Amino acid sequence: MTQLFDTHAHYDDVRFDQDRDQTLQGLAGAGVALVLNPGADLESSRRAAALAEQYDFLYAAAGVHPHSASEFDDGQRAEIARLLERPRVKALGEIGLDYHYDFSPREAQKKAFESQLALAREMDVPVIIHEREAAQDCLEIIRASGIEKAVYHCYSGSLETAKTLVNMGFYLSFTGVITFKNNRKAPDILRWLPQDRIMIETDSPYMAPEPYRGRRNDSTLLPYINRAVANYRGIAEEEAARVTMENGKRFFGIAE
Repeated sequence: MTQLFDTHAHYDDVRFDQDRDQTLQGLAGAGVALVLNPGADLESSRRAAALAEQYDFLYAAAGVHPHSASEFDDGQRAEIARLLERPRVKALGEIGLDYHYDFSPREAQKKAFESQLALAREMDVPVIIHEREAAQDCLEIIRASGIEKAVYHCYSGSLETAKTLVNMGFYLSFTGVITFKNNRKAPDILRWLPQDRIMIETDSPYMAPEPYRGRRNDSTLLPYINRAVANYRGIAEEEAARVTMENGKRFFGIAE
């Protein structure tokens, strides 16, 4: 069976409270061999780290999302650092800027983002970037930070920005959005993108692919995203799975 890596799924989310173990135990049957669960604030980062210690195919990341940036302080930064020392916590994230919702003031978002990027450099860990309607500010802050290992999760930017990010050494990760009929950017980006910079994710419980758009998402739907990548690139699904698995393991430093 094809082996897939869901590089971004939030199984600590309350929407999995009723059937979390059942859902996670069922992933292998859908060909999902590995999952990375990022945090979105301090509490979800703790939950993600704890979950990763319960399942041998699950890994975690720790970080404070821009939605929660107004809560970020030196104490939270120190605790994120402690979580990053755990063997199964493989990255700092998800962090970044979100000017669509602006749940935290933009200056607070920038300050939290800059601080966490500096922490990633200090600890030499990869970074998971969330960017929505903040492309220029996000790029400026990242360039100033000097980080060299990052993935833009749920990439929805332009081909021009994709080329800039790849030139910086970064990866791009794609969700079920690439299966939507109105998604016009992904085909050109996925045809152009170098093979060693592509990752796939569900962003569960969000972003369910067609034909399940609107329902709670989980990693059993990752094959739909893998199929879309394969179709856009003109390769077999098995090859797309192999490439994205290798890229995800290399990016997160997973040896298995």
